[in-house]
Amino acid sequence: MEGYIQTISEGRIKRYVQFLEIEDDPELIAEYRKWHSEEYNWPEIREGIRQVGILEMEIYILGNRLVMIVDAPADFDWQEAMNRLATLPRQAEWEAFVARFQGCRADARSDEKWQPMERMFRLWP
Repeated sequence: MEGYIQTISEGRIKRYVQFLEIEDDPELIAEYRKWHSEEYNWPEIREGIRQVGILEMEIYILGNRLVMIVDAPADFDWQEAMNRLATLPRQAEWEAFVARFQGCRADARSDEKWQPMERMFRLWP
């Protein structure tokens, strides 16, 4: 296992970890991965994520299970950011587009699909 190089930001941040199961269909999973790649992603979506104050976002996949890790400033307000994100250009279009992979309503917002995970362990210094 190689691992992933991270740049640690200075100062305090909030980390959110969320879970989502997508349709368990190898063709749909391959296409979902494609639309999240650097080559095929929608630039407006990445820009919108940054506009609402998110510093870093990663999605990990195992089979049809996804885990999303979001880092934001310590004073970040999740609900306020999600409300704003839902109003940004192409966001509703993106959510409707990916709904077919996620097995949910086309009008579901991101924060209605992804389920927050609870941290149960941390390796303290």
